Amino acid sequence: MALTQQLARVTLEYLGLCRETALSAVDGDPHWDPPDGDTLDLDWAIWELLTFYRCMRPGDRSISVIERSIEGDTRDEIGFLDHLSVYDGFGDPPALVTPTAVAEVADELAMLDIEPLLRTLPEYRTAGGFAGSSGDPHTYLVEHFAQLRNFYETAAARGLAVVVWTD
Repeated sequence: MALTQQLARVTLEYLGLCRETALSAVDGDPHWDPPDGDTLDLDWAIWELLTFYRCMRPGDRSISVIERSIEGDTRDEIGFLDHLSVYDGFGDPPALVTPTAVAEVADELAMLDIEPLLRTLPEYRTAGGFAGSSGDPHTYLVEHFAQLRNFYETAAARGLAVVVWTD
């Protein structure tokens, strides 16, 4: 099974309900089930974008912005989501980006321009980047970055938190 980057837009109230459910359940199951329209599967695209940045533009400010968008800020507040019904236990448990932080991330993502990086694709591929990719990595990265940006923009506009995890 392939690992993919997952995100969910949720209210703090929903997280509170999941916390209460987990605390009262014998097995700790939070009954995590965010609406399909508020979830996003980024496949491995953003991880590859980060690898690409680190190789071609180490130290670029974009790296920390993108990392924050998929790594979150804290796990403490949502430790109850560290459950097999939420994620398979590979890697770190889910992390939270609070509504205030979501607005910050959305603003930072809106300011990023990945096109200058994408112009280095031929050099990156020559160096072995995207070795297993059979499609057009430019299109793949642009589409998934746009999805990430739009996801955060919508979450910020709606005042929602974002939960991130690998599954």
